[in-house]
Amino acid sequence: MKLLLDTHIALWAAEGAPQLSAAAAALIEHPQNTLYVSAASIWEIAIKYRKGNLPVHPRDARSAFRLAGFAELPISSDHAEAVAALPDFPDHADPFDRVMVAQALHEGMPLVSADPKVWRYHATLMLRA
Repeated sequence: MKLLLDTHIALWAAEGAPQLSAAAAALIEHPQNTLYVSAASIWEIAIKYRKGNLPVHPRDARSAFRLAGFAELPISSDHAEAVAALPDFPDHADPFDRVMVAQALHEGMPLVSADPKVWRYHATLMLRA
C-alpha cells in the first residue's frame, strides 16, 4: 500500500522517536508499503527551521528521509487545485496540512498523521498514528 507520511510522522520515523505509535511503526516497517513524504514537508521543515522552531535543517531531513527509504511526492498543479475542494475549518488553516490532505485524496493514498485536526478532512483516507 502507498502511504503519505505527515511531516511529524516522517521525522519521528526517520529518527526512531518514541512518539511514533506502535500502529504507525507497523505500517511504516511493513515491507509491502511504499512510503512517501510530500515536498510540502520539506517546505514546512525549512520554514520552521528558519524561525527557530525546529532544530533540523531541511537538507538533513531530506537526507534522513531518503536514507529511511521514503519517496518524495512533488506538489503538482492537480494537488494545488485539489486544495480548493477541501472543507474549511475555522480552527485549522495550516497550508502544509491542507496540501498534504489534497495530495492524499488526489493520489488515493492514506495520510498517516497524529494530528486530530487533519483526521477531519476525509476519515477513510486518514490513518491515525
